[in-house]
Amino acid sequence: MQLHEKEAKPPAACQRGFFPHFEGVTGMTSAVEVNHVSHVYVNEHGAKLALKQIQLSVEAGEFVSLVGPSGCGKTTLLSIIAGLIAPSEGNVRLFGQPVNGPTARVGYMLQQDYLFPWRTIRENIMIGLELMRQLTPLKREYALHLLDEMGLSAHAGSYPSELSGGMRQRVALVRTLATEPDVLFLDEPFSALDFQTKLQLENLIYETLRKHRKTSLLVTHDIAEAIAMSDRVIILAPNPGTVYKEVDIPSSLADLLPTQAREQDGFQSFFRLVWQAFEQMERSKQPL
Repeated sequence: MQLHEKEAKPPAACQRGFFPHFEGVTGMTSAVEVNHVSHVYVNEHGAKLALKQIQLSVEAGEFVSLVGPSGCGKTTLLSIIAGLIAPSEGNVRLFGQPVNGPTARVGYMLQQDYLFPWRTIRENIMIGLELMRQLTPLKREYALHLLDEMGLSAHAGSYPSELSGGMRQRVALVRTLATEPDVLFLDEPFSALDFQTKLQLENLIYETLRKHRKTSLLVTHDIAEAIAMSDRVIILAPNPGTVYKEVDIPSSLADLLPTQAREQDGFQSFFRLVWQAFEQMERSKQPL
C-alpha cells in the first residue's frame, strides 16, 4: 500500500459522492476554507501567537482530522472556523460565505455532553431546536428519528443520570444533528470514554455522519482514531500553530468502519507516517 502525503486529487469523500444538502452552492465549492489565519492571545503577561498563517480547506462531505502536540492550537482553530472566536488575521468561509460569528450551519460536539440533568433525553435532544426557534412538529419527528437511529428510543423518557457515558454522547450527537448543520465539528468527543465504548462510538458516529452526508472536522490527540475515521489527517506544529503536513487516507481504509480500518495491514504504515512527523517536530525543538 502506498503512503499518501498531500496529492493533487479530489479528497476520497468527494470521489465517493458524499455531499450535504445546502442552498445556493454548486460545483466543487469547499465546505470550509481557512485563508491565512493567524491568532494572538493577549493577557496581562503579554501577547502570544497561537496560530500563524493557517491555510487549509475541507471539501463537502469530507471527514478531516486535526492532530498535533499540546499547544498547537487545534481547539483554537476549530473555534475560529465555527465563528466563536474572531481571528487576529485572515478569514474563514463556509460554502463560500464569510464567517463573522456563530452560525447555524455548524454543529459542535464537545468532550462533555452538557446534557441538562433535570430534562429527559427526549427534552434534551430538542434544546438546540428550541434555542433556534425551530421546534416544529416535523423537526421534532426528525430528532426522535435520530434518537431511534442511535438505538436510544427506549430511553427517551429517561434522565441523563440513568445513562452510561457512551449513551450520553450519543444523545449529544442527536442533539447536534437535530438542527441539521451542514458542517459538524467534533472536539475530542471520545476522550472521556473507556476504550471499548470509544471504539463502538467511533463506528456509530462514522456510519451516522456518512449516512447523513455531513462534512466533519475532528480534533483529537489520538493518532489511530484520526486515521481510522478520516479521509485526510492534518498535522499541526506548535508554538505557534502551523500546518506541518497533510496525509491523505486511501479509500481502502477510509471506506471501512474505524474498527475494521485498524485491522488492515496498511493501517500501521499510516500510523508510523504521522508518528514520524511528531518525532520530527520534537527533534526540531532540541538545541544543536
